[in-house]
Amino acid sequence: MKSKRLKPRRLVVLGFLCVILLGTLLLKLPISSETGECVPLVDCLFTSTSAVCVTGLASVDPGTTLSSFGEVVLALLIQIGGLGITSIGVIFIIAAGGRMGIGKQRLLKESLNLSSGKGLMDVLKAVGFVTVSFELIGAVLSFVTFSADYSTGRAIGLSVFHSIASFNNAGFDILGGFKNLLDYHADAWLCIVTSGLIIFGGLGFFVISELLAGRSPRHWSLQTKVVLSVTAALIVFGTLFLKWTEGGDITWLEAYFQSVSARTAGFSSVAIGEMTQAGLLVLIVLMFIGASPGSTGGGIKTTTFFVLVRKMLSTVFNSHCTAFKRVIPADVVMKAFSVFSLAVGVVLASTFAVCMLETEFTFEQILFEVVSGFATTGLSTGITPDLSAASKVILSATMFVGRLGPLTIATIWLGRELPEATYSEEEVTIG
Repeated sequence: MKSKRLKPRRLVVLGFLCVILLGTLLLKLPISSETGECVPLVDCLFTSTSAVCVTGLASVDPGTTLSSFGEVVLALLIQIGGLGITSIGVIFIIAAGGRMGIGKQRLLKESLNLSSGKGLMDVLKAVGFVTVSFELIGAVLSFVTFSADYSTGRAIGLSVFHSIASFNNAGFDILGGFKNLLDYHADAWLCIVTSGLIIFGGLGFFVISELLAGRSPRHWSLQTKVVLSVTAALIVFGTLFLKWTEGGDITWLEAYFQSVSARTAGFSSVAIGEMTQAGLLVLIVLMFIGASPGSTGGGIKTTTFFVLVRKMLSTVFNSHCTAFKRVIPADVVMKAFSVFSLAVGVVLASTFAVCMLETEFTFEQILFEVVSGFATTGLSTGITPDLSAASKVILSATMFVGRLGPLTIATIWLGRELPEATYSEEEVTIG
């Protein structure tokens, strides 16, 4: 009887926890290891959490540590984490001829982080169609590059894995040596294919479904307009700032790729640990903002960032908080500030804890790693494999909170309604 009283967000959280634990057990099996020896439990937990939370941080090298079976498990965990446990479950139910009742609709709405249940079936169809289409096309296009360096069988496996990791904004690679895409930093074809998958995977399924509907830009919803405009702005400004901070050390292609990848994808075509402090700060800001609601990415989300900026501007200029000839509701503004505040709190707490445990690393290295984990990005300055077991557990928890959202975690056990009776008001001085 108790299970019937579980709220949708609680079921979503428990679903993610169950998949993470299952993934940990599967990766712990000897068959998942390239050498046949069991991978340490803490590394299995860290890798499983990173995969389900579509992060990409790795404490062991997937390309040399995992067997073919382990790589398949990793790809499945990424796919499940990117789409969401509820989305996959509902898709299978409908495919089997079942019906989507009110309970499943609420679960799906919570899983996809949608503000309402309007057009839920259209979004669900878009989820299945877009995922299969983009990942299939991405695998075919990636094969063009990998087939030149690997045997046909291995190239197919690399292409499929890379496409799944790219569209789901998870920066895992199985190329070996923790090199990620450093060997392909000048390969414009692979960089453009990968960045295209990352961008579309980070737009959010609601936005993609609206774009596929063929409506003119004038009839797009406010969310679609905000997501597309902020996404474009962040890519452009991120590219310009990275090229400015790194100068001749990176090309325009590398600056563009890192600008796209920093927003929760985690692929690197340059050595992140060798970047300037200014360049790392640019990446931290991009990671913290992240992708868009209902997408495979993390961060505080582009819409949250947009609302915060619009509210600050409206306060400065003493005007209404508007965007694209629409007024942004006050409760949306409050939710944006709540998400931002909770996100900052999680990052500061995790950074402090890891700093206390890892005295040999610099503050900027630890902060970068924590923000990368919270934003489910996966970029790293190279310190992840050398972290202690306790720090890996802290980062795992940070990734989990970042994937599900700090507001969801903060209110997971909230059961009572807001009381009507309260205290009298009194002002306090602000600023």
